[in-house]
Amino acid sequence: MSEAAIEATGLVREFKKGPRAVDGIDLRVEAGEVYGFLGPNGAGKSTTVHMLTTLLPPTSGTARVAGHDVVNEGSEVRAAIGAALQEAALDPFLSGREHMKLQTALHGMRRQEARERSETLLERVGLTQAADRRVGGYSGGMKRRLDLALALVHRPRILFLDEPTTGLDPQSRSALWEEVGRLAADRGVTVFLTTQYLEEADVLADRVGIIHRGQIVAEGTPEALKGEIGRPSVEAVPAESEDLPRMREVLARFGESVTGSPKGASVRLAGGDAQLAEVVRALDAENIHVEQLQLHAPTLDDVFLEKTGRSLEGQADETPVEDEEEPDPEPKEAVAA
Repeated sequence: MSEAAIEATGLVREFKKGPRAVDGIDLRVEAGEVYGFLGPNGAGKSTTVHMLTTLLPPTSGTARVAGHDVVNEGSEVRAAIGAALQEAALDPFLSGREHMKLQTALHGMRRQEARERSETLLERVGLTQAADRRVGGYSGGMKRRLDLALALVHRPRILFLDEPTTGLDPQSRSALWEEVGRLAADRGVTVFLTTQYLEEADVLADRVGIIHRGQIVAEGTPEALKGEIGRPSVEAVPAESEDLPRMREVLARFGESVTGSPKGASVRLAGGDAQLAEVVRALDAENIHVEQLQLHAPTLDDVFLEKTGRSLEGQADETPVEDEEEPDPEPKEAVAA
């Protein structure tokens, strides 16, 4: 088997007086793959990224990135990766172009190469016209795109994106998705993407790992994971709101309740889509007039619900395990340049 771009075995991170933020996970991400790391806030996503990018030492277990150990070969790991984390480290008083100039200088690029690389990346992320404006006046989407450009300056083989579209408007989110897809498809960059957005993982990821309370509870392609569920769900909205309790009772005969519109009732059909006609007849028999009836194919949220007993979208663990406690003092070898 060829060497993986990212590989972790029994990876653990435990904070002082707190639970295990990451509880013994195993990972393998192949070169050129887009791997979606899916889970709610507090599940352990960012802590995992911090360990894989050498920002936080593991409590136990091992991890190799680009063939290098994250603890003992930190400088080699950092030379091979780019990272755009949740909080972009941008100076509001510098322009976008000044940020690019600083980043290319930190990577030791010659002046001409640095200028050409900066202009290329600013164009790719759609910031050419705003390049001379101070970053303090940028929108959230512009800041995320600039942060992505900065992470790509040295042409990394592996790119870590930690919830890159959180808080962005749909247009900005779509633009960033397009650039990430281009990187993987055209340039063979390995992308490790953490997200709590189901659609993001479904659109971008070749494979998905679902993390819950520090443990990976499911892994596979989005299609394979949804295929494990198999059963579709049906959602019905009554024409008269007072009929909603009776509608819920009727639909409960056909399967387990799932999250849906608050104005309607939703269940995962125990007998598959063949039961849809039975549902319609049952509602008609109870003289419940239906305003809307929809059959939904399985989603990644259904997968998460099946594996963890709770819905993912927009929710967080009751007791988040990330950033609850101050981390232990860092071993010197983990942060050495």
